Amino acid sequence: MELAILLSLVASLCTATSSVCQRLGARHLERCGEMRGFDAWLVFRLARQPVWLLGFVSMLAGFGFQITALRYGPLALVQPILAVELLFVFGYLALRSGGTRRTRWREWGAALAMSAGISVFLRAAAPTGGQDHAPGTLWWLAGAGTAVAVVIAVAVSRGGSPARRAACLGIATGVTWGFLAAVIKELSSHLSGGPAAIFTNWSVYVLMGVGTLAMLLTSHAIAAGPLAASQPGFTIGDPVTAILLGAFLFSERLGTSPAALAAEVVGLVVLALGVRTLSGSALITETTKPPRPEAGEAQDRELTWRSS
Repeated sequence: MELAILLSLVASLCTATSSVCQRLGARHLERCGEMRGFDAWLVFRLARQPVWLLGFVSMLAGFGFQITALRYGPLALVQPILAVELLFVFGYLALRSGGTRRTRWREWGAALAMSAGISVFLRAAAPTGGQDHAPGTLWWLAGAGTAVAVVIAVAVSRGGSPARRAACLGIATGVTWGFLAAVIKELSSHLSGGPAAIFTNWSVYVLMGVGTLAMLLTSHAIAAGPLAASQPGFTIGDPVTAILLGAFLFSERLGTSPAALAAEVVGLVVLALGVRTLSGSALITETTKPPRPEAGEAQDRELTWRSS
């Protein structure tokens, strides 16, 4: 169980790096006015940005650590820990500012609230693993329910402000990643059988298809508007979906006593409030806004930031 926690934290660090780098890579397209509607070729155009490629590599590394963590721990343990991604994003930007930006006390309070919320939830839930595999009927139901939720979120994202589009696409992305985590959990149980066991199981092919969709949704959510709008959907949608699917598909067990349930709800609410406050931090919102240099010196600073 301790190994699953450690691997989950490393995966969170990788995905936090991915979020920041991919957002920075998307800034060029924003400045050129190339973010118009849903674009199936967006990923390929973003791939021309070196910093975006770094984010893509970090995302793959995070995926590798996640699949290993899910081999040793239940979904209800691993996915909530991945929510600390936002803490790493905030910490990275705070360090990158070099003390030139003032961080308000409420932002540090939000970071502490997130940590406390995750700790309270995990301690109260005390998640334990259930079965390694789920019946095909349950998988079809889970897939259909996830698809409906994603389609609704994408449909709502059409039109409106950039913040609204980013928020809705962030929710769609979080739900998709939560379902993907359940597929990864299924696949992880076949790793010990080697390549033959992996590539003769349906989960690896669903993983490829849903993973491609998740990457496309992530790119659009990050590029649609400020990271502060899309990040809450990433951070909350993923673990909540994974927890529900863990119980539905794999019979994972959480604490169900009245006291445990109350503490779990309180933990998730505190986590959500912390995410909402921290994702609106000036460090995050100002860093992720497209730059508006007024002189050559400002442009030089921007180039230095992107190349670092």
